[in-house]
Parts: sequence; structure tokens; C-alpha cells
Amino acid sequence: MASNFDIELKDAVAPLVLAIDVGSSASRGMVYDAHGRPVGRRAKVSHAFTTAADGTSEIDPDQLVGEVRTIIGELLGALDGHEVAGVALDTFASSLVVVDADGAPLTPCFTYADGRCAGQVRELREELSEENLQQRTGTRVHSSYWPARLRWLAAERPKVMKKAATFLSLGDYLLMSLIGTVATGTSTASWTGLVDRHTAQWYPELVEICGIDADRLPPIHHLDEPVEVADSHVDRIAADWPGLVGARWYAPITDGLAANVGLGAHDETAIAASCATSGALRVLVREMPETLPPGLWCYRVSHDRALLGGALNDVGRALAWADVTLAVDQVGPEALSSALTAEPHPTTPIVLPFFTGERSTGWASDARAVLAGVTAASAPAEVYRGVVEGIALSYARIASQLREVAPQPEKLYAGGSVASDRPELMQIMADAMRTPVTPVRIKRSTLHGTALLALESLAPDVRRARPHRGATLSPDYARRPYYTDRFRRFQQVYEALFD
Repeated sequence: MASNFDIELKDAVAPLVLAIDVGSSASRGMVYDAHGRPVGRRAKVSHAFTTAADGTSEIDPDQLVGEVRTIIGELLGALDGHEVAGVALDTFASSLVVVDADGAPLTPCFTYADGRCAGQVRELREELSEENLQQRTGTRVHSSYWPARLRWLAAERPKVMKKAATFLSLGDYLLMSLIGTVATGTSTASWTGLVDRHTAQWYPELVEICGIDADRLPPIHHLDEPVEVADSHVDRIAADWPGLVGARWYAPITDGLAANVGLGAHDETAIAASCATSGALRVLVREMPETLPPGLWCYRVSHDRALLGGALNDVGRALAWADVTLAVDQVGPEALSSALTAEPHPTTPIVLPFFTGERSTGWASDARAVLAGVTAASAPAEVYRGVVEGIALSYARIASQLREVAPQPEKLYAGGSVASDRPELMQIMADAMRTPVTPVRIKRSTLHGTALLALESLAPDVRRARPHRGATLSPDYARRPYYTDRFRRFQQVYEALFD
């Protein structure tokens, strides 16, 4: 929905930033002015991952290069000759593309959801102290991170590993294709699981364990360190995109970092909750925690900041299951909304919403959803409420560990498709987490955050415009005993089945 936050080109204040977001379902682009306001129209190209029952989840990286080039062309064409001062890019995190000495891809882009390296995950958990690894890199042993994936490639595709010249994340490959320079952003590197969170550099011992050489990894650039265009691409950019001559190009960042900033949680005073197909709870900190709670990750995102938090596999995905399985179209939207806004009731089933496994806080990748306390009298709307409460309690589990190392946050900004489509979740989250929740009513918050991070160095003294926020939902303290008991029972079921 458009608002006065969006502006026309004639009202834009220079410098302009062209931001690109390559997500799981589409590539998107938008131009922003110095105040961080969206200018004119958005460009979008949809895509889908190739998936299979064996855990395959991949996409053609050159297809995405084509999408990004199309988006850049469309956006520049609408600027009527106005020059762009910076180009900023974010992508979905934990991806991998292997290229040869000429920069040609030897593999598809393996996405964060590719699970074919499960066997290597088990091997590494036997070989390494996962606790020590987490304290050093901020990550656990997981199929989405590079250590297991590189081991899998060595075992399954040795010819690829023999020809491999450079190992890149998707954003790195896109940047190399566009400007001819090999570079990665700090957050993008951290999401590989191979970065020392204290030094913000590749962790040599772990790189060696993965069976590769450190010189085959891209140089790391912080948020305030633009990337130079290669001499071989200067003339091409001038010919194809005159509006980008002289523009600063920034190293690719991760969508999680961009989403946090886009929602307004840009420092220790606020937590951001992403509520979409999957979900996350994150806080940006200036002071690196010495010790991490076991359920959280901590990604270094620049020389002066780290992103601390946890992720949920199933938020919108859990509600989509409930929509179909519980036939809520027969319940009716008003009746369902009433059930979700009513006072909580102890007969509501306890639901552990791990439909595709668990990430934070227990990292039980083989966990599955559990419904407890369902009786013959449990109506569909009541079970649906149990699913919503289960999602809120999953966020609360992350929040409880976040407060151990980031106790300052007093605000929580929530955004994403589920926050808009199922607003009742927001109050239940506030009650379960004992934290005020403010919905942020902005579409494309990830794109917005990507632009804001570039503007930190392009226009540091310009005041940023604030997107529209909904009314803050305060926790109802009369419901505290109920959610305290729910949290306890959730933990009991979890420990009995998955601990």
C-alpha cells in the first residue's frame, strides 16, 4: 500500500541509491532518496528454487544475474537522466556458487534450504566441539552453512572441487558478474559459518577443516567500504547504464541484516521480528558478546556491529498448514479472528510448530510438529489458536536467550507478510514475550534496509524518513500466568521428545 512515505522523482533529495533484493521467490529493486524514501516504481522478477525429495534446493545463478540486470535497466529508465550515487545489494543468506578461474559457474547456486549435506553435518558434529565453534564463529554445525556443504561437494563432486578457483555466495557472484570484482560483505561472509566473529576475518583453522585454501575465498568488505569496479567493466557500465557512471558499489549484504534495519531496529534499543514464511528475532549490537547462549547465532556484519538472534523455520508455513488442514475457510474469517483475539483458555492445545524442523533455540533439524492436548471437543479454531500460540512461544524462547546478552531492548518492531495478514499474532506475541510489539506497515522492508545501510556513508548527515508504524500492542499482564504456564508446558513437551 502506498503512503506519503513513497515519493515522486521530482520530490527526491540527492544522493539516490539503487537497492536490489534477491529473495527466495523474486528479485526486487527500488530507488531511494537521501532520506530513505522510495522513489517512483518498484521493479520485480519472480523466480523459484528447484527442489527435490533428496534435499535439493538450488537455482541458476546466471538466471539471477539476468534478473538483476533487467531490474537495473528498468529503474534507470524511469529516472529520466538522474544519476545514482550508490548501488546496494542484498540476497538470501547462506548460499554457495563455485566458479572456475574464468569466473564461470561450476555449480548451481546452492540455497540455504539445500539439505543434501546432512551426512556431513553428522560427521562434523563428531569431529568438532559445536559449543566452541559457536563461540568462535557465532554459528552451529548446520546444513545451511558452508563447512558441511563443502565437505559434501568434495565427496560427491570431486571434479568440481578440483577445478574450483573461488567459492562465492550468491551476492558475490552477482557483484562479480556486474562489475568484474570479487568481493563479499562482512555479513554475507559471516553467514557462511567460516568467519571469526571477533576478528571479522575468515577463520583459518575452520577453512582448513573444510578442505579448501583461504586464498580461494573473496576479500571481506565492511559496510563503509565500497567495492571498486574492475577496469574491464568500466566501459560496459558506461554504455549499458550511464546513470551509474561514478556510482559507488557496495559489497552484498544478507537479507536478515537488511530486514532488521528496514524495520527500524538499527541498534541495541530495539528487536526486529520478521514474520513471513519463516521468521527471526534479531538485535544489532555494537559490543560483541563474549559468550553466546546455545540457542542463538551471532553474525559479524561490519567492523563495529554484530547481529544477534535466532530463526524459526515455520511461521507463515505453519499457518498455511493450519489454513488447509483445519479447513478454516469453513470456520469463517470473523469467527477465526474472534478465536484469536479472545481471552486465552487452558483447553487450547499445546503446539510445537516444527513442520520443517527446528533452528533456534534447540537446533533439532529433524524435529517435527507436535500437537498435545487435542481432544474430541477441540474445534478447528481452537487448534488454530494453538498453532498461533506455538509460533509466539517459539519467538519467546529466542527472546529469553536474547535478553541474556542484549538486555537493553525496550521495543520490538515486527514486519512481514504474516504480520500484515494475521495481525492477531502480534498481540499474542506481545503477551507471550512480555514485550510491547509495534507493527511496521511498510512493504519491501528488506529493500529499505539495504538502501539505509548504503546511505550511512553516502549521506551520513541527512535525517531519515520514518515509515508508518501501527499502534503499539502492550502485553496484557493479566495473561502472564497463562503464558508462563504455556511456556513451561511447551518446554516439557520439547524436552521429552527432542532434547
